[in-house]
Amino acid sequence: MAKSLFEELGGKYERQGDYLIPCLTVPAEEEQAIGIWGQRHLDYLKQYRKVTYTNLLTSGRLNAYLADINRQAQERFERLIEGMKQAQGITEQLKAENALEWTGCLNNIRACAREIVE
Repeated sequence: MAKSLFEELGGKYERQGDYLIPCLTVPAEEEQAIGIWGQRHLDYLKQYRKVTYTNLLTSGRLNAYLADINRQAQERFERLIEGMKQAQGITEQLKAENALEWTGCLNNIRACAREIVE
């Protein structure tokens, strides 16, 4: 009996009753923390980019991809916060003089940066 393309590429079958079922496994992937930005991007992929999500999942690259997205988004978030703090004149001196105002300004900056990164 001639081998199928699946068998030629290294695939194996398992007999279940009268049927041959292909043994499909997802490649092992190193576990990495994906963080909040990675989780949000995962939700986006599942909802709006189903083909991309499936391709990354079946190729075993999803976790590494999401970890990289998380790292890039976190770096951008931190750069935006620092830039906005400098632009608005939010300093450690303000923190020492008026902690409540400093906290309010910093919370506003973080909310703006979060919207930009998302």
